[in-house]
Amino acid sequence: MTISNREGSQNSLSCFLLHHQLLIIYICTILTLCTLYAVQPIQPLFEKEFDLSRFEAVIFTTVIMLPLGFAPIFYGYILETFSSKLFLRNAVLILGILELCFAMSNSYAVLLTIRALQGLLIPAVLTSLMSYISFITPKEKVQQAIGYYIGATILGGFIGRLLSGLLSDLFGWRLFFVFLGIALVVMFWCLSFLSEEVKVDFVKPKFSQIMDVLKNKTFFNIYAMMFFIFFVFQAMLNFLPFQLKTLSSTMGYGKVGMMYAGYIIGFIISIRILWMIRLFGNETKTIVFGIFTYFVGLQIFHINDYLVMFGGMFVFCAGFFIIHSVASGLISKLAHEKRAISNGLYLSFYYAGGTIGTFAPGIFFQYLGWHVFLGLLAFIALVTLYFAFKLHQSLRA
Repeated sequence: MTISNREGSQNSLSCFLLHHQLLIIYICTILTLCTLYAVQPIQPLFEKEFDLSRFEAVIFTTVIMLPLGFAPIFYGYILETFSSKLFLRNAVLILGILELCFAMSNSYAVLLTIRALQGLLIPAVLTSLMSYISFITPKEKVQQAIGYYIGATILGGFIGRLLSGLLSDLFGWRLFFVFLGIALVVMFWCLSFLSEEVKVDFVKPKFSQIMDVLKNKTFFNIYAMMFFIFFVFQAMLNFLPFQLKTLSSTMGYGKVGMMYAGYIIGFIISIRILWMIRLFGNETKTIVFGIFTYFVGLQIFHINDYLVMFGGMFVFCAGFFIIHSVASGLISKLAHEKRAISNGLYLSFYYAGGTIGTFAPGIFFQYLGWHVFLGLLAFIALVTLYFAFKLHQSLRA
């Protein structure tokens, strides 16, 4: 065999191994996001089966999202002594075992505790997976690989919601969580094929560094805007199943899960966002367009018809992902030497807003009804225009 043939064979083998490892990472990402969001469309089912208040039912999503708000800032200190591969594999294994325990439990307190424990593991798993992508992918292909990772998070969020709803209709709610648990345990074995070790990119900032970033008007306006944007997004996604069951108590949970199909438009937007920025001229104009799209999408949900709401979800999600894609990219573009801290704070504000949104607006829905609830969310969405305007001013200064 000639040297060129040997080099060609080695390159082919390296390419095969890279694709093999990336496929494992993307499947693991999908399963992790399924774990995060699978309960959301069937929360009314838990409300009925366990005789819960609406607040107790929506907390299933709140407790698993709560750690995502502080994880990007504090996990660097907590996890710096762990072997990255060992931690990732064991975290996924524990996620799977907890999922199986969730499927077998008959106690609300135990179910909630399991969700909280999973919430502590998920941020570290996702950060580790992103670090592996950056480590094993050639520099010129990292951006594309991260784009596929974002697509996997979007796909996982939709698949988890859809399948939990469909299987709940056909076989009861427990079966999906059994399947998900088994899949995560299998993934524990699959992760053994990853490269031995990577440096996991957890942020370890000092308080003074955090304050320096927050004093930057551009960054602060982006953080404040995304806090309220994700607040509205999670409020809608978390309480929509209850409204759909109010419209028709016989509506299947598979149909409720299908309502989240608009979520997948985020993948298309994430890969076309640079084209949109060029179309509108700059980032802030694109964000303003996204906010108005977001607002229009919210108004469509006033029409209590499933198909109309289904279409409205595409408009609503399009607005959200336009804002999110531009804002997250803008942070990375402007951060320079403080990129890790700036991105960590972005995620903290983002998930803190989403966590509060999963339960706080529920009082309006519970006591004042769906239309007042939508009015509140629309008002908050319009308030974010103030931060977009201030962002525009700070960028021009």
